[in-house]
Amino acid sequence: MNVVFNVIGSLIGFYMILIFIRVMLSWFSQGFRGSYPRFGGYQRETSYGKPYEILCALCDPYLNWFRRFKIFRLGALDFSPVAALAFLSVLNTLLATLARFGRISLGIILSVLLGVIWSALSFFIGFALLLLVLRFIAYMTRSTSFFWLTVERLSEPIIYRVNRIIFRSRIVHYLTSLITSAVLLAVLWIALRMLISFARVLLLRLPI
Repeated sequence: MNVVFNVIGSLIGFYMILIFIRVMLSWFSQGFRGSYPRFGGYQRETSYGKPYEILCALCDPYLNWFRRFKIFRLGALDFSPVAALAFLSVLNTLLATLARFGRISLGIILSVLLGVIWSALSFFIGFALLLLVLRFIAYMTRSTSFFWLTVERLSEPIIYRVNRIIFRSRIVHYLTSLITSAVLLAVLWIALRMLISFARVLLLRLPI
C-alpha cells in the first residue's frame, strides 16, 4: 500500500510541475484568452505550438475550477494558481504521511492544513510587503514610469486599510503611512510565523 501512496504522490508532484510551467508560459505568451476554448485557456495564439496546447488541455480544467472564485483575485492579479497548487500540496503531504506512518491522525491533518494556510497567507503578506518597499523606492526617486505607477495602484489599497486601522480618521503624511504599513506587515508576518509554528507542534502531539 505504501508503494501505491508513493506512486500517487509522485504523479501529483509531476502534475504540480506541469501547472507551474503552464502558468509561467502564460506570462510570456503573445496571444489572448481562448487558446484552448473548451478548456478556457488564456491565449488565442502562441508561439509554443502543439506541446503548449497539450499542456493547456491537461492543466486548464483543474485551474479553471479555482479561477471561478473572486476571492483569489486582487485587481488585475490572479492568485488562483497559488490556491490550486496549495490544494495539491496538501493532498501530496497527506499521501506522504500515509506512506511513512501508515495512518493519518487528526493532529497531522490539522497541522498540514495549518501549514498550507500559513504558506498562502505568508505569500500574500510577503507580496504586499514587497509592493510597499517598491512604492517607497518610487516615492523617494520620484519615478513615474508605467511599472512604478502600477506598483502605486496596487499598493494604495494596502496603505488605505492600514491607515484606517492605525490612524483612523487622522490625516498623516503619506510617507508616514507608507512606512507604518510596511512595519506593521513585517511585525504581523513575524508574529504569525511564531504562533503558527507553535500551534503546529501542539497539533502533531495530539493522540488522535
